[in-house]
Amino acid sequence: MKNVQQRIAKALFVLLDGAFMVGADLLGLAVRFEMSIPVESLTACVRSWSVTVPLRLAVLGLFGMYQRLWRYASVRDLGAVAASVSLGYLGVLTLASLVPQMAWSRGAMLVSYLLAVCFVGLSRFYLRIKVELARTFRRPGARGADASGKATQVAKVLIAGAGSAGVMVAKELAAHPEMGRVAVGYVDDDPAKAGGMVLGLPVLGFGRDIPRIVEERQVDEVIIAMPSAGGQAIRDVVATCRQLGVKIQTLPGVYEIVDGKVSLKQLRDIQIEDLLGRPPVYMDMARIGEYLHGRKVLITGAGGSIGSEICRQVALFKPKCIVLLGHGENSIFEIQNDLAMRFPILETHAVIADVRDARRIDKVFDWYRPDVVFHAAAHKHVPLMEANPEEALTNNVFGTRNVAQAADKYNAKRFVMISSDKAVNPVSIMGMSKRIAEMVVQAVGAESGTKFMAVRFGNVLGSRGSVVPLFRKQIAEGGPITVTHPDMTRYFMTIPEAVQLVIQAGAMGEGGEVFVLDMGEPLKIVDLANEIIRLSGYTPGRDIEIVYTGIRPGEKLYEEILTTEEAAIATMHKKIFVSKEAQPDPHMLLEEISAIEGTYRTMRQQEIAKKLEELVHTEWEAMTGATAGREEMLRARTEAAAGVAGQ
Repeated sequence: MKNVQQRIAKALFVLLDGAFMVGADLLGLAVRFEMSIPVESLTACVRSWSVTVPLRLAVLGLFGMYQRLWRYASVRDLGAVAASVSLGYLGVLTLASLVPQMAWSRGAMLVSYLLAVCFVGLSRFYLRIKVELARTFRRPGARGADASGKATQVAKVLIAGAGSAGVMVAKELAAHPEMGRVAVGYVDDDPAKAGGMVLGLPVLGFGRDIPRIVEERQVDEVIIAMPSAGGQAIRDVVATCRQLGVKIQTLPGVYEIVDGKVSLKQLRDIQIEDLLGRPPVYMDMARIGEYLHGRKVLITGAGGSIGSEICRQVALFKPKCIVLLGHGENSIFEIQNDLAMRFPILETHAVIADVRDARRIDKVFDWYRPDVVFHAAAHKHVPLMEANPEEALTNNVFGTRNVAQAADKYNAKRFVMISSDKAVNPVSIMGMSKRIAEMVVQAVGAESGTKFMAVRFGNVLGSRGSVVPLFRKQIAEGGPITVTHPDMTRYFMTIPEAVQLVIQAGAMGEGGEVFVLDMGEPLKIVDLANEIIRLSGYTPGRDIEIVYTGIRPGEKLYEEILTTEEAAIATMHKKIFVSKEAQPDPHMLLEEISAIEGTYRTMRQQEIAKKLEELVHTEWEAMTGATAGREEMLRARTEAAAGVAGQ
């Protein structure tokens, strides 16, 4: 039914434009000859209509005048109208010069052209003007109607942010009165906008003025439209609205805004990621496209939270195919189905394999010959790896070596390993295994044509095993929320941001780098817990208690991104740095790992943990030339990492 209506509307526009062209020509003649049109000029004009009218309509069609949604018309669309009409009349003028029988007054033609621009433009902008008038004269608090015709009370909306995002929200509100919302104005902290008008709506004040505006204007809802604002600014608005008891929603995300995909249906409640307030990531699309477009990409750990997001974002660059490698069949099945729905023409291959199985990994690489490898498969849970060091050794160390050596053997162009801030000054089994994995990547890459690199970052919100899903589960069960220490801090970023930076780093690496991502300021875990409680509609300490359980084995009170010995070197990307630590001896490191591989099955768990310690700190001494004993170094690092844990 909707398609039929659209076809009818297009046909009416074509007929209307034809009438406009005829009318403009006749009026042009009337103006040119002061209402006394010579018969020969009128005859020539009428004779030309069989050709000139279809010609002008065809040009309008080529410019998309019958496909655009004119209720959202902008100045750019007005320019398209003028350009299409101009080109059509240029064709008429050319035709008149070639066929004398169709030639009529050029003065009349000029008037006709000006009238046609006005007629065609006004007909297109009628819907936009109608929407604007409806918004202008609609009174806040008036009663509207929903889709069924039932009367509804119109909610008054205050838009936080008078930039491009806020304007898009205002346009959507104006275009959809059936949603029962009307904007009363904006708040914006830009002094240049204070007291001004944006899209016909006033800028009523700054963020601090929200309480006054809510009272004066009887505001029912606040919509946050500040995609580039810092976390503190968003948290301030949220806290104010909570105190006032005003409903608050936000836009879905900055990249959807940029692409023009925002609609009122996409507005959602505030999430913890919004309060983090990380600014949008700049991506060098051309440079990334150079190494991903048309390439075969293999992603290990493709079913995990990081790996699956890498799959989605890599798919945007139209690779030749993506090989989804993972140990868990359910997670691989889910990401393959997700990609099939999002990218129907993308070629994907689901491979169930364990990175610890060197022969299996070799076969996979031999079969698919990937150009780019993202190695995200790893064990990452600190307390669990403390209890299971063999798993950390075999999966994080041996597995990384197997994948890296296969990438080297089969001439992959780039290899990007996902590392962790826990690899810095590692005191946990998990952190030690990730630091050794970084060194393995550097060692294999030292004598390879493949560009090997690692990317090191902190915690990501919402990833598997992170505190956010745990806190939400504990809240759903009525509490309490468990936090290890009141002073414990961590670096956080969102999963999409982390992956975007990983992909960007992959384009920048020349081989051997350990990239370090700008994680911003660390966040106290207890503050994160309090915010999640509030976002769930509860009051911390009253509805949901927070209980401190003590630091678990292998945990630090705080994490680091760089050691004191490492230097952070800036890159062309302001959020990506290079850690230029000394390179390990590739032969010695790989030989030591092979020696451990031959004996670890006969070792106790404590012995395996000791071997990881020895490997990390022996290599550190070899790379830096340090003379301090391993035991003294480990003890000093452990004491520094624990900080006040023992206080």
